[in-house]
Amino acid sequence: MLDPRLTQLAKNLTSYSTQLKEGERVLIDVFDVPEAIVIELIRAVRSLGAIPYVNLNQAKVSRELSLEATEEQFRISCAIELNRMKNMDAYIALRGSQNIFEASDVSSEQVQLVSQIMKPVLDWRVNHTKWVVLRWPTPSMAQQAMMSTEAFEDFFFQVCNLDYALMEKGSENLAQLMRETNLVEIKGNGTDLRFSLEGIDAIPCIGTHNIPDGEVFSCPVRESVEGILQYNAPTVYQGVSFDDIKLEFEKGRIVNATSSNTERLNEILDADVGARYIGEFAIGFNPHIREPMRDILFDEKIAGSFHFTPGQAYEEADNGNKSQVHWDMVCIQRADYGGGEIWFDGKMIRKDGDFVLKDLESLNSDNLLS
Repeated sequence: MLDPRLTQLAKNLTSYSTQLKEGERVLIDVFDVPEAIVIELIRAVRSLGAIPYVNLNQAKVSRELSLEATEEQFRISCAIELNRMKNMDAYIALRGSQNIFEASDVSSEQVQLVSQIMKPVLDWRVNHTKWVVLRWPTPSMAQQAMMSTEAFEDFFFQVCNLDYALMEKGSENLAQLMRETNLVEIKGNGTDLRFSLEGIDAIPCIGTHNIPDGEVFSCPVRESVEGILQYNAPTVYQGVSFDDIKLEFEKGRIVNATSSNTERLNEILDADVGARYIGEFAIGFNPHIREPMRDILFDEKIAGSFHFTPGQAYEEADNGNKSQVHWDMVCIQRADYGGGEIWFDGKMIRKDGDFVLKDLESLNSDNLLS
């Protein structure tokens, strides 16, 4: 029997997130997910008069290709994939994972090689298509979240089928405030950070590009970042787990970086010049997501959090930083995580994870869940 939550999710992804129109071509790019959701997406795409294309991926196969990848091999792959992406109007990706550490034994050199060569495909997709990306609930993800498989699936569909339109007014108010802000100050346990947003746009994200969603992102002026930032959410990047990441900044550059895996952290940050500069600053407020689960599409939306991202900046809110790295690292500022404050031009806008300005209060969890 078909789970009606799949049908609703497929409808949301095609009608709300990508807003498909008749005749548009959409690539459904799936990684280790059940056939049922792929079929529902195909049907949802066709119901809108759009044209579905499907690409099936498996993590074990991708790992094997990456283990001994050659530059020539992936340059040909890039040419093929870039040509396909240039023929698409929209992109929907569902990414499941039976083992989040599947690629952990792929060397950092190989990961960097593949990422660098394939980057034009990512750039075209991000900047020239209507796109949305989401994870898929698996027992592995349930284990990360320390939940039963059934409870995690219920949580997943509750989060992903949220009425994201409820965030529209508050997120636009926050985006406008960020556009008008010069100096940002962030304070908390182990954190004393300062940077400028002057002249850089801010973008509300309420279900049109990521599911789950619930953030507004901007980007610091590249050389303006000063101070220390202590992250308190664990993270997985390139198949490797990191805890207790601490970054120190001078003139925008990360001059010192430590973590539970300091050596690998610095290998990634040394991938290219831009990896030691910040490409995104975002404030998260999804009311259903409260705890980190080492899955960034969820963790970066945690209620009462912000993320500060080494690497590539998005064109929509660009400080000119270019990198093959884009690593969303998360700090939670709710009272149960030690608290913290965000100040815009000398005015406090959020304390201990709750917005204190009237125009932003609709984004607080109590209001989004009421």
